[in-house]
Amino acid sequence: MADDHPPEQPELFAANELTLAPADAEVPDEPIDSPLRTMFDSHFLQYASYVIRDRAIPNLADGLKPVQRRILHALFEKDDGRFVKVANIVGHTMQYHPHGDASITEALVGLVNRRFLIEGQGNFGNVLTGDPPAASRYIECRLTELAREEIFNTALTDFIPSYDGRNREPVTLPSRLPLLLMMGAEGIAVGLSTRLLPHNFGELLEAQMSILRKKPFAVLPDFQQGGLMDASEYADGNGRVRLRARIEIRSPTTLVIREIPCGTTTDQLIASIEAAAQLKKIPVKTLTDYTADQVEIELALTPEADAQKAIQALFAFTECEITLSVRAIVIQDRRPVEMSVSSILQAGTDSLVALLRRELRYELTQLTEALHFKTLIEIFIGDGIYRHLEKCETLEAMEQTIRDGLAPYRDRLQRDLTAKDIEQLLELRIRRIARFDLDKNREELEKIRTNIGETRRNLDDLTAYALSTLRRLHRKFAEQFPRRTEITTFAGLDLKAITARELTLVYDRTAGYLGSDIKGDPLLSCSSYDKLLLVWADGRYRVVSPPEKLFVDKNLLYCRPYDRDQVFTLAYNDSGITYLKRFTPGGVITQRDYRCSPDGAQVVLLDDTGAEKIYVRYQPSEKLKIRQQIFLATQAPVQTPKNAGAQMTVKAIEAIDIKPLPDWDQYPAAPAGKIMKP
Repeated sequence: MADDHPPEQPELFAANELTLAPADAEVPDEPIDSPLRTMFDSHFLQYASYVIRDRAIPNLADGLKPVQRRILHALFEKDDGRFVKVANIVGHTMQYHPHGDASITEALVGLVNRRFLIEGQGNFGNVLTGDPPAASRYIECRLTELAREEIFNTALTDFIPSYDGRNREPVTLPSRLPLLLMMGAEGIAVGLSTRLLPHNFGELLEAQMSILRKKPFAVLPDFQQGGLMDASEYADGNGRVRLRARIEIRSPTTLVIREIPCGTTTDQLIASIEAAAQLKKIPVKTLTDYTADQVEIELALTPEADAQKAIQALFAFTECEITLSVRAIVIQDRRPVEMSVSSILQAGTDSLVALLRRELRYELTQLTEALHFKTLIEIFIGDGIYRHLEKCETLEAMEQTIRDGLAPYRDRLQRDLTAKDIEQLLELRIRRIARFDLDKNREELEKIRTNIGETRRNLDDLTAYALSTLRRLHRKFAEQFPRRTEITTFAGLDLKAITARELTLVYDRTAGYLGSDIKGDPLLSCSSYDKLLLVWADGRYRVVSPPEKLFVDKNLLYCRPYDRDQVFTLAYNDSGITYLKRFTPGGVITQRDYRCSPDGAQVVLLDDTGAEKIYVRYQPSEKLKIRQQIFLATQAPVQTPKNAGAQMTVKAIEAIDIKPLPDWDQYPAAPAGKIMKP
């Protein structure tokens, strides 16, 4: 019979372990160690270390991320010169890579599109348009000649067990190429990220030759999309670069985009152009995309547009210009380090010299072994030692006969005789012995000795050998990868000048609305980057961005672009007294109200033209003898908006303006007006 009560849950804490501390208890400065904290610290550190070293950040030794290295190793194992289904390579790579087929396929497609190491056949997507590749079962790939010859050498490769222990994978590949800077790299790890821009293959080899010759050098990024680049803020692998599309003027009203910046696609570029055109930031009427193998985006401009200004607007408001920030972080000796391009290239050149030394030493060992065995054959056959084997009845007797027969010739051998040497001699076919060509063997021996001498000379002068290797690579492959990105310096973009007439503002006095999304007679044209100064009849003022639709009531007096140093002349009436002041707005906070006259006062004149004279006509009265007067605005000093100003007159004003009023008497008998000192 089942128990009606639920099973008793185990206690997570002892009765005296989980207690609430008093409110006034002291909190320790250091965190209390606990098994849970220790577990989290340990596991998080392991996870972070794994992501940094084994997933996201490339290794300085060969310039590859782990997934790229495993893909290339899998391709090398399958390589027979013919194309292989990508799905097969992805499946083979999964023996070494524990993160599934999607990440492997994406990385493989990226390597194909970089063109250096893997050649593709089929639809691998389009880096220009952003179109995705076909499924891996439909496309094929193989190693390029450059990869096959320059990044593999099984004899010099260190292997470790794969993630499940069933296979062995390379720690790094013995690459002679500066792959890290050739292909570039981008990755986000735990707490850090890296972005290395691709560089030109031939220029990198030339820079390495300069390093070996101890001469100065400099390299700049190069992108297969082409375009223009301003590297004035690029500091040897850190900082940023500005990239622009290449735009040509086909006619006064037609532009054509021929190349796009790296980091964007034609779809993204077109979307940004359409968005900017909708906001009326660029004078583009229609857009047509003819892109196939090459970029060709045709822009039809509005009839009144200027082509040069339209190009500047495209750079300012669309992805025709982008900025790429750069930070070079790589794995060196199993630790992430931040480096410059120069130091990466120096390390790559040092690694090349060390690799060539290992290759030469291995080659010398192989040649020495070949010389040793060829000499054994020459003695064994030429001096007739093999004839004595006919009398031997056992294998031990045959081996001893060979040892005794070769003993007098020890000084001609490269080393002592071994059991393996004897085994190889015994395996010689009788047919070969019968038809042995002693002269041919001597020619081969002489060739081996020549190769040994050349190898030793190369070992003695590794710098010269490294230079010859780089020259060979440059001569054979550099023409396949010409520079695509033009290096230049961009002129600064004056956004306000480009968009000076971008917006047309309308003031609907009847409804009290101001903005660019209002129908009516235009008030002014301005840029979306402008700030507008609004002044009301009650003396309030405010600085705002150009609005689409803003309620400002019916008493708005002034709306112009804001200039903190603009001098205003203001006359206002307060309790029957008219005051005159001059002021500059100074610094303000946008969307905040300020006052340039006392609360309750009424502005009767506001001028920003710098007029010197103010024409005043008073209201008629029986006692009034002076009907009009001219005041000099310059009598009022320039002050802050908070100052009250100077008293101008206590008489009731009928009209006031900075120009002569209608029916103004040009020869008045009245004296000039005077203001009281503030």
